[in-house]
Amino acid sequence: MAELRFGTGGVPLSAKDRSLEAGIRRLVELELDHMEVEFVHGVRISQAAAEKAGALARESGISLTCHGPYYINLNSEEPDKREASVRRILETGRAAYWLGARSITFHPAFMLKNSEAEVHAVVRDALRNILDTLAAEGITDVRVSPELTGKESQFGSLRHLLALAAEVPGLRPCIDFSHYHARTGGKQNTYEEFCATLEAIRSSLGREALEHLHMHVSGINYTAKGERNHLILKESDLEYVALMRALREFEVGGWLVCESPNLEDDARLLKDTWLAAPAGK
Repeated sequence: MAELRFGTGGVPLSAKDRSLEAGIRRLVELELDHMEVEFVHGVRISQAAAEKAGALARESGISLTCHGPYYINLNSEEPDKREASVRRILETGRAAYWLGARSITFHPAFMLKNSEAEVHAVVRDALRNILDTLAAEGITDVRVSPELTGKESQFGSLRHLLALAAEVPGLRPCIDFSHYHARTGGKQNTYEEFCATLEAIRSSLGREALEHLHMHVSGINYTAKGERNHLILKESDLEYVALMRALREFEVGGWLVCESPNLEDDARLLKDTWLAAPAGK
């Protein structure tokens, strides 16, 4: 059975300080397995610092992924912003390589006034070039995983991501189940719907995609327009117990990152629920 690792989006709130090293040590104490290193305001880490934190993570049995900056829009109308978006994804990939992280994720684009086909082509070509650039630098073992986004105004539905991954070798989706729930106005929240999502991934990309799946889960607040903000799981309507059952049923492996406001508490809740959950309904 593939290994599923649970952790936090960023340094745990209860860590001694906000450093990656303190976060890694705290995750060990919490008996969690993973951390997503968040570069939300820019990739600001030296190679030496990243390699030091990565070595501690490996020694501690903590796996890592990375989240790119929020200021990414590969479909921007302004060429300099498109170029900056590419640069930020490349910087995230390089930092991930130094850290020994397995996957990077980011919000790829906004729809703006373009058609779905137009945005797909722009994002596809940009990501192909990004993967080619990383490969030319010897960075081939970091997965590039655009995220399922929380609003219809953003490019990043499940259909968008599966189509991209089918066309671009080396690309894989990051499935944010909470965003999917918000994006659909409260749907995508039953055991059957979670299973349908996982089956769609398996059918489109093969079993391997489920064995190394990059995922986000949190409580979420939303309107008819989609995501508003993250919530504590038990204060939200997300059926996380059903989700954990579906993950067990499909023997999903990879990295499950919790982004709830109480971070490590909900990460631990998700792990405990998954451990206790029987496969199936």
